[in-house]
Amino acid sequence: MQTSLAMKGLFNYHRNSAQVLAKRLIEPCDVFLNHRSPDTKRTVATLLYDNLRMHGFNPFLDEKNMKPGDKLFDKINGGVVECKIGVAVFSPRYCESYFCLHELALLTACKKKVIPIFCDVKPSQLHVVNHGNWSNDELRRFRWALDEAKNTVGLTFNSSKGNLSEFVANASEIIIESMTELQNEEQMKYMQMKQMTAGNHFRKHMHLPIPA
Repeated sequence: MQTSLAMKGLFNYHRNSAQVLAKRLIEPCDVFLNHRSPDTKRTVATLLYDNLRMHGFNPFLDEKNMKPGDKLFDKINGGVVECKIGVAVFSPRYCESYFCLHELALLTACKKKVIPIFCDVKPSQLHVVNHGNWSNDELRRFRWALDEAKNTVGLTFNSSKGNLSEFVANASEIIIESMTELQNEEQMKYMQMKQMTAGNHFRKHMHLPIPA
């Protein structure tokens, strides 16, 4: 009897875990976490991901959202296009990563709001260096996106002095506030469009001129 209950509990656990994973992979992401994995995977990036998940959001973090068989660029580009906000976690060796700069450039080109987090690095210390294997067009896009982020008000974290848990909690609040503002703006635009459409239908019915 006890063995049967234990097996049933184990089955339910795996079933629930599979449902959670499926939901995470199917739902569009709302916050894209852009970071250099070797630098911040075990600190800021993963803790931010976990914190946002606890608040009901569906953030994108490469090692959490990607599975064997996924096309790398397709998955990353799709996450950027789907998201509402990008969070760029800059670290001392961030600019050595092609994927970090590619994601940042795509976020900027898609006009996504980007919240920079400067982790153990100052904005003035971040530079795109030509390693000889990136095209001139890529260098131009990367430098443009990096300049945009460096000139955006962001958050700073010094791992030798700061409290990581407090920082992540504060950063999560700021991201959630930004998400709420964007959702309110979208809701307002939707209501305005709905009112305009209703007004045009009324004018058409009454044979009144419709404003251009």
